[in-house]
Amino acid sequence: MPETSPDGGVYEWYQRGIQLLRDGNPAAAATLLRRASAAEPDSRSILEALARAQYDAGRYEEAVISFTTLTAVSPTDDYAHFGLGLAASRAGELRLAAEHLALAVAMRPDVGHYARALRGVRARQAAESA
Repeated sequence: MPETSPDGGVYEWYQRGIQLLRDGNPAAAATLLRRASAAEPDSRSILEALARAQYDAGRYEEAVISFTTLTAVSPTDDYAHFGLGLAASRAGELRLAAEHLALAVAMRPDVGHYARALRGVRARQAAESA
């Protein structure tokens, strides 16, 4: 059976994806936002929402890829580096996580949860090295 396209256009898919994310349905949101991102690959907001949905759905490797793309498109986006760091941490890629969390902290030292996440990853790295 061929895959059918959701109703509406890319903007509607994005809006529904965001609502699904808010409603606690990240897997459904990721599916819809992946479709929107394929249709509008240059949209940073769609890509960020997709990465968040993938992360919330526990698809950490996919979130790493999406956040990596977002940091490549927008290297000064502190939230993209933070998201990449969190996703990499959950995926077990602690070196990558520490690198991007450190960048997020350097860009926004006023954001406490960025620094807490970095300390957590560094503590895990130290524990694994011991």
